[in-house]
Amino acid sequence: MDVRIENWKENLEQQKPDYQFGDHVHVVDEKFYMPQLDKHRQVWIYLPKSYKDSEKKYPVLYMHDGQHLFHAKPARNDEWAVDTTVDNLIREGLQEMIIVGINHGEEDRLTEYNPYDSENGKGEGKAYLQFLVETLMPFINHQYRTLTDMNHTAIAGSSLGGLISMFAIAEYPEVFGSAGIFSPAFWLGPEIYTDVTDRLPGLKGNKIFLVAGDKEGTEMVNNVKKIHAILNPDGSNQNILFHECEDGKHTEWFWHREFPAFYSFIAKDSDN
Repeated sequence: MDVRIENWKENLEQQKPDYQFGDHVHVVDEKFYMPQLDKHRQVWIYLPKSYKDSEKKYPVLYMHDGQHLFHAKPARNDEWAVDTTVDNLIREGLQEMIIVGINHGEEDRLTEYNPYDSENGKGEGKAYLQFLVETLMPFINHQYRTLTDMNHTAIAGSSLGGLISMFAIAEYPEVFGSAGIFSPAFWLGPEIYTDVTDRLPGLKGNKIFLVAGDKEGTEMVNNVKKIHAILNPDGSNQNILFHECEDGKHTEWFWHREFPAFYSFIAKDSDN
C-alpha cells in the first residue's frame, strides 16, 4: 500500500467562497469612513429593479449586520435574503424601497450596537447612530433618489441590531418613522426601558414592529413584552405590533421568515 500525503491541513489555505449577488445589490463603499468612530465599514445598497429606468424617489430602510442581509450565490445559511424577499413583495404590489446595509464591526459589534456601557466595554452605539444620521444618510440622500422625511425612513436589525434600532427610533423619532426590532438583546442594555419611557411622548406617530420567538428563552420574550407594554400599554395603538412566535429561534432563518410581515407593516401599496 502506497500512502502519500499531499499536504497537512494546517498548511492548506482556507478558500473563501466567491459570493455573487443580484445585479441590483451593490457595494456603495468597501471602506466608508465613520468619522464619529474613526473607523471604516463596508456599506451595501439594494435598489429596486425599477430604479434604473425611473426618475421617482424611494423610501429607505437602513439595516445593520450588512454581511448577512442579501442573498448570495452560493446560498448561505446565515442570510436574511431581504433583496429576493422584497423583490417578491414588490411583485405582490407593496411599495418599493431602497435598502441600505451597514456591515457590523466583527469584535466591535458588542459595543457599536450598544448605546450603553456594559461588561463588553464602553458603549459606542450613540456615536454609531450619529454616523448613520449625520454622515451616511446625507450621503445616501445626495447620491440616490430618496424620500427623506421620517414617514419614508425606517431602521431595522436583530439581536444587538434590535437593541440599537429600538434606541434609534426613541432617540431620533423625527428621523426614523418606523423600526423593526427582531429578537432584541435588551439584556445587554437594560437602560433601554427607562430611555423609551422617557422618550415616549415623541413616539406618537412612529411605527414599531417587535418580534421574538419562544425558543429564544423566556427572558427574551418577557423583555419584548416589557417594552411592548411601555409602548402600547392598553394594546390600542395600531402602530405598535408584537409578534410572538412559538417556533422562533435566535437565528437568521427566523428573522428572514418574519421580515415580510415587518415590510408589509411599514410599506404602503405601490399605488400610494
